[in-house]
Amino acid sequence: MSLHVHLVPSLAGVDVGASLAVEGAEAHHAVAVRRLSVREPVLLTDGAGRVAECEVTATGKARLDVVVRALSFVPAPSPEIVVVQALPKGDRGELAVEVLTEIGVARIVPWAASRSVAVWRGDRAAKSLAKWQATAREAAKQARRAWFPEVAPLATTADVASLIADAPLALVLHEEGAEALPADVPDRVVLVVGPEGGLAPEELAAFADAGASTVRLGAEVLRTSTAGVAAVSALLSRTARWR
Repeated sequence: MSLHVHLVPSLAGVDVGASLAVEGAEAHHAVAVRRLSVREPVLLTDGAGRVAECEVTATGKARLDVVVRALSFVPAPSPEIVVVQALPKGDRGELAVEVLTEIGVARIVPWAASRSVAVWRGDRAAKSLAKWQATAREAAKQARRAWFPEVAPLATTADVASLIADAPLALVLHEEGAEALPADVPDRVVLVVGPEGGLAPEELAAFADAGASTVRLGAEVLRTSTAGVAAVSALLSRTARWR
């Protein structure tokens, strides 16, 4: 079984043989939950490709001391997949973020679609975004990712159209889409997943004008919280990442 991964702010400039201290909630989780003890191996990452294979030298209530035994750098995965996720109701947003992170998405953009049931405003917006970011962080550790995904601030439809315009390939999932997923996948893809209430005609028009293709995933209609991971899986199966 692969080693558990713990997140640190940065590993830039760290050398083999260096001593590091992990503190706070991350250290508490390693010591109190994972029950790591002296001389056990552990992996640290800064979520930006750097990975340190370490050995535990001391533990405390909210502190983990390690010595670095080996260092590596993992290139950013290609293709880069950006998923624009319309806000789902309840806890389905966290479910979408969790599975998208596990599967290797590079960026998740929450989107306030016109027919989204959930609404992020004021304090709720800040709390909801923080929850999505925490979910992504924990899922990335569970998936042993060296590159942690970015969870962007809430986007408007105009923001999403700008993302689409800048992408080599942009796809909008829709049950009445005229096309299937493409066989060839470029180095960056933007995928738009609509809300429970469906995409509004003006949103479809704006995305088409920006250069997106409307695609379908077979005859079945998937939930907004699972459609993204199904589409990303199909796309990655066409790339070297899954070969």
